Amino acid sequence: MENAVQAVVVYDGRLLLVREADGWGLPSGTGQPAETAEATAARVVYELTGYLADGSAVLDGGPAVLCQLLSEDPSDGARLAPEDIRWTPNGETAGIALPEAVRDYLEGHTPV
Repeated sequence: MENAVQAVVVYDGRLLLVREADGWGLPSGTGQPAETAEATAARVVYELTGYLADGSAVLDGGPAVLCQLLSEDPSDGARLAPEDIRWTPNGETAGIALPEAVRDYLEGHTPV
């Protein structure tokens, strides 16, 4: 797998984002040999943020993978500092570059 996998972690109406060179984006990384996109997403979320997540489904159009959050508190040892990780309300993601499939998913899952 050479394409980067993007992890979509939504919890309590908020989307997990990480700081990138040009702003904020989804946690992402490339898969290891024989690693599924779901496993890659779960691993990348943990390595970058310290949150345990379970990659559950590839969103239509990939390479975004929907993940279920398994831990409300991150473990120590995350690659990113706490100020480089944030939870953004789904309704406040308009200015962030997200794949169309992720936008569609968020629109369908934004609390009213």
